[in-house]
Amino acid sequence: MPAAAPRPFHVMAKPIGPRCNLACGYCYYLEKEALYPARSRFRMEDDLLVRYIRDHIAAQAAAGVREIPFSWQGGEPLLMGIDFFRRALALQARYCPPGHRISNALQTNGTLVTEAWAAFFREHGFLVGVSLDGPPGIHDAARLDRRGRPTAERVLRGLGLLQAAGVEVNVLTVVSRANGDRPLEVYRFLRGLGVEVIQFIPALERQMPDGRPAGPPGRNDRGASLAPFCVTGEDYGRFLCAIFDAWVAQDVGRIFVQHFEVMLGIFAGAPAGLCLFAETCGDALALEHNGDLYACDHYVYPEHRLGNIRARPLAELAALPRQRRFGKDKAARLPASCRSCRWRAACHGGCPKHRIAPEPDGGPGRVSHFCAGYRMFLDHAAPRLAAIVSLIRQGRPASDIMAASHG
Repeated sequence: MPAAAPRPFHVMAKPIGPRCNLACGYCYYLEKEALYPARSRFRMEDDLLVRYIRDHIAAQAAAGVREIPFSWQGGEPLLMGIDFFRRALALQARYCPPGHRISNALQTNGTLVTEAWAAFFREHGFLVGVSLDGPPGIHDAARLDRRGRPTAERVLRGLGLLQAAGVEVNVLTVVSRANGDRPLEVYRFLRGLGVEVIQFIPALERQMPDGRPAGPPGRNDRGASLAPFCVTGEDYGRFLCAIFDAWVAQDVGRIFVQHFEVMLGIFAGAPAGLCLFAETCGDALALEHNGDLYACDHYVYPEHRLGNIRARPLAELAALPRQRRFGKDKAARLPASCRSCRWRAACHGGCPKHRIAPEPDGGPGRVSHFCAGYRMFLDHAAPRLAAIVSLIRQGRPASDIMAASHG
């Protein structure tokens, strides 16, 4: 039997590991320092950077990918300094084969952005995501630095520098107890900043009675409870519905909200543009600073470590049978209530890590904590999502929906 064709996969590289200059109250990644207790210096070494860039480009090119993406996160990746990223770009240029191109995306808390960083990102075409949870009074409720000081002023300054330099920017907003009941205040604030692309990510982590993180579903389920910063599924649904109504009334075609755009694609018959809502997963891996590769950014736990790219090529680790099983388990373990749900094709049960809630019909399985919110949003938004898709198929601009909503 011929070997299976190589599959493209995505890697979220964390060159500084979990190290960060902030200590956000809901952060799920700071705890990962405990995975490397013997290390006092979390930095990707140059030989590992060479191996990662070389192997990632080769793997994507072999899978037929023409635009090869690199994603940089943390922790806070700007702690690595500009020179690290200059070396990364030089290596990308060295190993990029003819007929291919490289793209770079980076997620930052924004506090360390300077004019030099902004000019660098603009010169090299980086897409930069900035974490901002809303107006300062809301943002600073959760996003404090290591000394407990507010960060909104520094984030807004960094965002302004990026915008002034012409960097392609999007904003990532975590929806937590701090802002979950203030959707329009958050949305209007971001809109007023000239932000055009927004991701809303709901906060969800579990903890043990002593406050320690509980880990993924299936581990330490007894005694684990939701962390106090989490929003309920219903709260998240109401949050999305309120913003959707404002967006449909005035911002279609001008502001792009990731959740809405992904749902529009699904309603149009395209594959889910976000692993969260795809039928299977397993193609979005996380690379730690020392070369350890994990099944997913949300599954950076010892039992989901695939290996180290110093010992085995990146593509081999990504193609391991247990990683393929990890991805297929999302569909294989879909509970009965999800299989019969009218919105199955739009949701596919959400992220497996979020499947911690009892089935709504009393079944024995576990559904997403956000199941009620997803259903609430789809029940509310589906007619207008379908109308936008219809407009596009007619060759009309999606923004025509705004006239219909006012009528």
